[in-house]
Amino acid sequence: MPGFFTPSASLQIQQPHSQNFQQVAPPPQPQFATPRMPCAPGERSEVICVKGKPFRVLSIIGKGGSSKVYQVYDEKGKVYALKLVNLEEADETTVQGYINEITHLSNLQHSPRVIKLYDFEVTEERIVLVMEKGSVDLATFLRNKKKQQGSIADDVLWFYWRHMLEAVDTIHRQGIVHSDLKPANFLFVDGDLKLIDFGIANAIQSDKTSVIKDQQVGTLNYMSPETIREYNPAQYRDGNSKKLFKINCRSDVWSLGCILYYMVYGKTPFQHIPNHFAKLQAIVDTNYQIQFPPIKNKLLLDVLKKCLIRDPYHRPSTADLLAHPYLNSERSSGAKEQPCPAAPALPMTADQIQQLLTQLSQAQSMSPNSISTVSKGLAAQLQSGQAPDLSAVLRKNQGPSQDKAGHRQPRTDR
Repeated sequence: MPGFFTPSASLQIQQPHSQNFQQVAPPPQPQFATPRMPCAPGERSEVICVKGKPFRVLSIIGKGGSSKVYQVYDEKGKVYALKLVNLEEADETTVQGYINEITHLSNLQHSPRVIKLYDFEVTEERIVLVMEKGSVDLATFLRNKKKQQGSIADDVLWFYWRHMLEAVDTIHRQGIVHSDLKPANFLFVDGDLKLIDFGIANAIQSDKTSVIKDQQVGTLNYMSPETIREYNPAQYRDGNSKKLFKINCRSDVWSLGCILYYMVYGKTPFQHIPNHFAKLQAIVDTNYQIQFPPIKNKLLLDVLKKCLIRDPYHRPSTADLLAHPYLNSERSSGAKEQPCPAAPALPMTADQIQQLLTQLSQAQSMSPNSISTVSKGLAAQLQSGQAPDLSAVLRKNQGPSQDKAGHRQPRTDR
């Protein structure tokens, strides 16, 4: 598609507006072992080359529109996700979306909550991105849970909600509005959730707090009211009566609230409305009450209600949500709900060790079974926070003693 962009050699990555951003050095280029895989031209080859480096295709793991995503590996055997975009089938808006994705990903590589971009190449025929390979996206995870009629454990929900908030808070601090947050845009990588797909994300100008868009963007079940409601003040009106939409970082918070609602209740807040137009009306209508069925965790319920406030100026920010008691309460994280954690053992001093050894040396000959029983008794003392006392364990486990004539004597330790 000539004229849309320049080749990779001249592609310039914009720097974020935040002064706190720390530029991360690009990862070292891998040194391929011999023999090298051949770099055959063309997408249909079993080997796809990026800047002269070969990646062998294992399988196709996704496709849509003009792009395909492959599972590939390099000559060192490391596995990646490789997104290949055929520009012959892409329009200018699509191409710009992929350029945006490269720009934002490059500027966010310092964050552990954003998918890693290892390399990319832009030519007149194609765009290729070499990225971190995940296991499954959150949408697939939630669908599988729903099919199994299972719910997400409280502590797991708390864990993933924190990861999602940290990811979105990272991009907001860089002045970026994602605009299309949904479960499919969070990917599990080694147990962590990472944010992906910045195709329609926008950077907020340094002297502004919002972004003005000329079209509705996002996925309907996760779109905020302000992305649906037209914004046409006098300074933006023109002779063509162009529709405009004003959004800011709080729009992403609404989308996060819809994801959390799905994780809690198994559906999005407006999923039950089948008609597209009626759903749009319900999202923006302040008189339409969102249903919040009762749940045990009142702090979690409070988070849900705050995220789904229709007025973005009363909606919390990601920083507010990270400071919310739900994430900072020990009870919310499930720490108090773990099944019977053992009390921490008290450290033994040198004097206590010497005393225990003395008691053992003075004790009468013990059978292996008796030694095992005494060991368990000492371990129980330590786990309950008591100082080790061998004589107490021996008295408890010896039972009635005998006198010299062999008569049994009653126990006196009860």
